[in-house]
Amino acid sequence: MRILKKMRYGEATVTVVDPRSYMTYLPFLPEAAGGNVAPRNLVAPLRSALKKAEVLTGHVTEVDHARKVATIQPAAGDSYELPFEYLVVATGSVSRTFPIPGLAEHGIGMKTVEEAISLRNHVMAQLDKAESTTDEDVRRKALTFVVIGGGFAGIETVAEIEDMARDAAKIYKTVSRDDMRFVVVEAANRILPEMGPDLGLWTKGRLEERNIEVYIETSMDSCVDQHVVLKNGMEFDASTIVWTAGVKPNPVVNRFGLPLGPRGHVDTAATLQVQGFDYVWAAGDNAQVPDLAAGEGAWCPPNAQHAVRQAAVLGDNVIAGMRGFPQAEYKHKNLGAVAGLGLHKGVAILFGKVKLKGRLAWWFHRGYHGAMVPTMNRKIRVFTDWTLAMFLKRETVGLSEMEKPFDAFQEATAPAPKPAAAAEPKKELAASK
Repeated sequence: MRILKKMRYGEATVTVVDPRSYMTYLPFLPEAAGGNVAPRNLVAPLRSALKKAEVLTGHVTEVDHARKVATIQPAAGDSYELPFEYLVVATGSVSRTFPIPGLAEHGIGMKTVEEAISLRNHVMAQLDKAESTTDEDVRRKALTFVVIGGGFAGIETVAEIEDMARDAAKIYKTVSRDDMRFVVVEAANRILPEMGPDLGLWTKGRLEERNIEVYIETSMDSCVDQHVVLKNGMEFDASTIVWTAGVKPNPVVNRFGLPLGPRGHVDTAATLQVQGFDYVWAAGDNAQVPDLAAGEGAWCPPNAQHAVRQAAVLGDNVIAGMRGFPQAEYKHKNLGAVAGLGLHKGVAILFGKVKLKGRLAWWFHRGYHGAMVPTMNRKIRVFTDWTLAMFLKRETVGLSEMEKPFDAFQEATAPAPKPAAAAEPKKELAASK
């Protein structure tokens, strides 16, 4: 958007290649999982937001720097080559996972809108399951929810789904909040490390007051067959295992022939130019950008606050590179952080000094993210959702059948089973005299 805004008419063509046709506003994923933001309102369609750009739905599978061409694998059809003069790498990040037995089969991530909505539907399905059985082992497993990771994603996710489950329990006859168990597992010595030790400790206390168990300095060793084994010796069954233990650069950057840092990030200068290339820039979660505000040897953390500001500098630098002007360096001092802990609950630190808790922090959280969500269309829709929620009850319908949307039609088109043969009436024998 920055490049398109500053580019003169006919000066160049901007082509955006992405496997999805929309951009997701990731900070809203926990609220989507909790039902406070409709899924369509946290995504921005690329073609409507970038009307002056060419948008291709597909993957970049290879980059030939000698010829300056990228190989595109579209959503349908054969791959083809796309020439370029300037290249921007902004592929973002994916969930950072470990080879934990059972994780791939039973874990639920929180990096896409599809995962957030699937989690919401899954949680509601577990309440339905618990209501419909008298088997105590099945009920206990269905009503046990585990979140691995105590950063922003993990804490906001467990707080939102606990809030939702607490509200939903009011419509069930045999399921109450007391029947549910929520567990947070964090390997570090505190949760929400970006907030500082005191706010992290305060948040831990507030979660525990809501009967959310928080275990720090431990990790998950296994979850085979949904049987969770923690390093601290605890073992229990859980039908819901959410994985939010950090992110890593999208591994697709390994195919682009660019220098990478020790953790797989594209190695960039403070100008966001990739080291050794004057026509390639990178920013966001897939880039290793020097943090000039923090001092020598520091790198910008992979968060939205840096990504959106790096994007503006990167856009200006691409235009400057096209016109032969000097490149500007990226420098931004952290403005603080905000986190939502469910409806009317939050925690925030502003400018490293001002600390907010409770309802006021929650208002700051909503105000900031409502202002930052892209496109005016989405801003209006999000604020409308929030306004309506002030007067209407939370929607507690789970659409678990969406996970397998074609099952009903396939069942309807299957041959009808043959009717069972009617049982022959028993003949009564008359006793002869």
